[in-house]
Amino acid sequence: MADLEHINPDGMLKSPVFSQGILIPAGARILIVGGQDGVDETGKVVSNDLAGQTARAVANLIKVVETAGGSIENLVRVGLYVKGEDTDIGPGFAEWMKAWNNRPNPPTVTGVRVAGLTAPDVLIEIEATAVLP
Repeated sequence: MADLEHINPDGMLKSPVFSQGILIPAGARILIVGGQDGVDETGKVVSNDLAGQTARAVANLIKVVETAGGSIENLVRVGLYVKGEDTDIGPGFAEWMKAWNNRPNPPTVTGVRVAGLTAPDVLIEIEATAVLP
């Protein structure tokens, strides 16, 4: 993988599951992964709860990255879009934390609450960027 520089300035939160910023060198092989929902190969939503949908969405995301020749460690940016203004994003973020599993150099992570997603029963969509070997 390209020589990434993880930016976590002094005086800011240093988290084991996200970085504050990441510098990507010129010429890096970059994969942009479109929004992944908690659906199976037929497009059917796998669960009616945020944790279950997030687990599948993360698995779908990782499958795309692996198909392109990378792994979860190659992620540099992850965006979590959660349906509902008052939704507790904790269960979804907990699933992301389980998938990351205390690896070093985590990606940047953004969590956003939205009014709706691709279908009424979809609760989360995850997009990402990876720097591949």
